[in-house]
Amino acid sequence: MSENVRVEQNRPHQGFSAGTSIAAAIVLITVGILQLLQGIAAVAENEVFVVGIEYAYKFDFTTWGWIHIVLGVIIALVGIALLTGATWARVVAIAIAALSIVANFLWLPYYPWWSVLIIALNVVAIWAIATWNPRPNY
Repeated sequence: MSENVRVEQNRPHQGFSAGTSIAAAIVLITVGILQLLQGIAAVAENEVFVVGIEYAYKFDFTTWGWIHIVLGVIIALVGIALLTGATWARVVAIAIAALSIVANFLWLPYYPWWSVLIIALNVVAIWAIATWNPRPNY
């Protein structure tokens, strides 16, 4: 009897977690598209309107643009794969979201608010993916 109660108590939590995992996939697809657009903008313009302080990790804008384009495409594809619930997609999604956090941290001096937004979305996606357990605890 106590086992049935435990299963019933886990169902709403797993339903919520599955919902957050689907939301994480959608967030990753959105982040991928935003990264792609950010990269296209950096490649197309190759200049900044406000020049900040010198930065240790300084690349040419075209280089940063291509980094963001590649990351954006990979993140969007992994987000689509995450909708299937595959374990490999969950592992790769967490890894690529962490890599995106690092890339956007290094992009902070150029577009700080945009970078902070993308970092926050990646943190939410990592949390949602990491807390989802696709196998019920019977």
